[in-house]
Amino acid sequence: MRARLLLVAASTGLLSACSVFSPVPAWELLKATSSVGSTALAYGSSRASQTVHHGDAPVTALCIAYQRDTPAPDFVPALQAELRELRISSRVYEGAPAAQPACQVWLHYSVQLEWGTPPLSSGYQAYIQSASLSLRQADGRVMASSSYQLDARFGIGRWASTRSKLAPLVKALITGFEN
Repeated sequence: MRARLLLVAASTGLLSACSVFSPVPAWELLKATSSVGSTALAYGSSRASQTVHHGDAPVTALCIAYQRDTPAPDFVPALQAELRELRISSRVYEGAPAAQPACQVWLHYSVQLEWGTPPLSSGYQAYIQSASLSLRQADGRVMASSSYQLDARFGIGRWASTRSKLAPLVKALITGFEN
């Protein structure tokens, strides 16, 4: 018995952080499970919605109409990465589409950000609340459009990366199929 006490005392002394022994282990397990569950929902997957595709020929190259006032600095790089995944080359231009006669297809976007505190963090960060993409021919005719809206009830995917939010949106825009 004395050897056991010495072993427990030695083991406790080797701990690098505080240990809390709860009289109700089931309650501690429930708290840990709910924390893991809410974190999983916050970083969950996103979905495209309201997709309209007019069945035009497949796009292999396009120009992105850069929006200087978009407050998400990683939006255009994430957009281009997803286009590369679909083997579509892209260039980014600022200004009127008519000023670039070499561009036959234009991608226009709009983004709305919100602020909040991510799980296990203490500082505020911006996240994408909604995004809309549209493909247009050089003359302005809409070829396809799709949008993303954060789930208002549960906030599923609120803290997911910009690229993971854009992936289903870009795929729906190019193929016409949501998720």
